[in-house]
Amino acid sequence: QGVLVPGLGTFAVVPEQINGTEEVYVVRRPMFQLDMDMSCLQELVFPTVMMPGDIEIMPLDYWWLSQANSLPPDVVRGCVEETILLYSFQLRDRQCPAFAFENIGILSCQDNVLCMQFHCSCIAGLESQDTWVALLLT
Repeated sequence: QGVLVPGLGTFAVVPEQINGTEEVYVVRRPMFQLDMDMSCLQELVFPTVMMPGDIEIMPLDYWWLSQANSLPPDVVRGCVEETILLYSFQLRDRQCPAFAFENIGILSCQDNVLCMQFHCSCIAGLESQDTWVALLLT
């Protein structure tokens, strides 16, 4: 399943089949599909990632986040929206800061290329059987 972060993009875990020389590996790997206002991305290059059509995309669960940090859901929603808005303004102004997602990875812009880099621990946590194959793919 995937999670849509409005104004930023969609995170999902997708199964991918890899044919090895002697066996077939099916690994679960993280994906990020950017979905920002294109006016923020002028002159920036970003990888085109297409989510498979069978992935169920859910909206970000502000209630669950509020339980994790003891803030009301409307405050959490406001914080998320303002943070994404600030990030988009910074991209538009060519400040290009890194946007860190705890335990997931970093959305960064280097040499006008905006891309999501997943932490090895995130990938390993998703795929316990064929971790090295998943790491190499991601």
